Amino acid sequence: MTNGNGLSLQFPDVNGRKIEGDFDGGEVSSDGGVLLVRQVDRWIGFTKRLAEVLPDPRDPDRITHSLESLLQQRLYGLALGYEDLNDHNALRHDVVWQTAAGRDEALGSSSTLCRWENRAGRKEAWLFHQVLFEQFVGSFEAPPEELILDFDATDDRVHGAQVNAFYNGYYGDYCFLPLYVFCGEQLLVSYLRPSNIDGARHAWAVLALLVKALRRQWPQVRILLRADSGFCRWKMFRWCDRHGVDYLVGVGKNTRLTTLSAELQAQAEAQHQQHGDKVRLFGEFAYKAHPWDRERRVIVKAEHNAHGSNPRYLVTNRPELPQDLYEVKYCARGEMENHVKAQQLDLFSDRTSCHGWWANQLRLLFSGGAYVLLEALRRLGLEGTELARAQVGTLRLKLLKVGTIVVRNTRRVRLWFSSAFPLQELFRQCLACFYG
Repeated sequence: MTNGNGLSLQFPDVNGRKIEGDFDGGEVSSDGGVLLVRQVDRWIGFTKRLAEVLPDPRDPDRITHSLESLLQQRLYGLALGYEDLNDHNALRHDVVWQTAAGRDEALGSSSTLCRWENRAGRKEAWLFHQVLFEQFVGSFEAPPEELILDFDATDDRVHGAQVNAFYNGYYGDYCFLPLYVFCGEQLLVSYLRPSNIDGARHAWAVLALLVKALRRQWPQVRILLRADSGFCRWKMFRWCDRHGVDYLVGVGKNTRLTTLSAELQAQAEAQHQQHGDKVRLFGEFAYKAHPWDRERRVIVKAEHNAHGSNPRYLVTNRPELPQDLYEVKYCARGEMENHVKAQQLDLFSDRTSCHGWWANQLRLLFSGGAYVLLEALRRLGLEGTELARAQVGTLRLKLLKVGTIVVRNTRRVRLWFSSAFPLQELFRQCLACFYG
């Protein structure tokens, strides 16, 4: 209800003062940090490159919103926490957002963005991945000695009767099964798949394409495939052996493996019972599962703790000691799982609610694109700072969600950021990294 002053929002009194409000503050934005994301984007040239390679079938004489501005609007929106296209019906009128997209008028509506997404096809997905690869290669000043490719799959619950939505017994729901590939913290592949397939399906083909492309750039680079037991497929190992690719992949526990490691596991249990602490012992043996073409080296972590035995098995063609392979090389893949969570929880990669398959693939890639921008912000602008290892959600909350008053005229756009913003110096320092 509106009172006599025309203010419709009423709050409890504080110190005898009435608290009233309304949404008539004028050009005020809660997303001042989007201009920092824009500066990162300009520095690495991500959306500009995407706009150069992605097809745009629209009539050039009738285009109001350029492909680059639509890309910026969509990727920046995900980075700032806006997962729904309907959010852009209001954001398109925000002067800060218009400035970030290089425009002086309203940005694209949710209908415009929706039509654009639903025009996507296989070609767009392929070209988007090519740009992801170009960004990765361009991030190196010198040829790397070794690259570790982390493969992982995750469930992406469906929202309705989408194309290729199937029930998956492992996850107990109708879902997609996207495949992700990271190298360190950088995203290389974000590939949507139906869930009625083997979890390792297409991983071999993706690995072969990546190895070929990486060796074209750096012929001497050493490549390591790292994955959990869901990717334990002997034909992929045989291909790796023939093409000089290392692998360190989990092996699912079975009776034969338990028998081969029984003596080591018994030692771990005896030491635990003697001292009461968790005990880890490491060993190795030659192992050939029934369908495998030959024996391969399997390392075992025999662990016993207060909850009982906890063995783990890895198959590898690397020569290092078992403990080093497990604790130094393999356990580090847990960080990759955090990057996948960031895609889903903070950048809404599971918002694959379009009916069409390729529109959903494009949405998955949009989340990946937003991750590329924020990862570059963290890697290039926040190195050595308190946010150098921050999660995506933390970066958004602490650095990007900045209250901003905006004044725009024919000569300039003036931004007054909140005087109470806690990370003012860090914001200045980060912005300075992307000039030059």
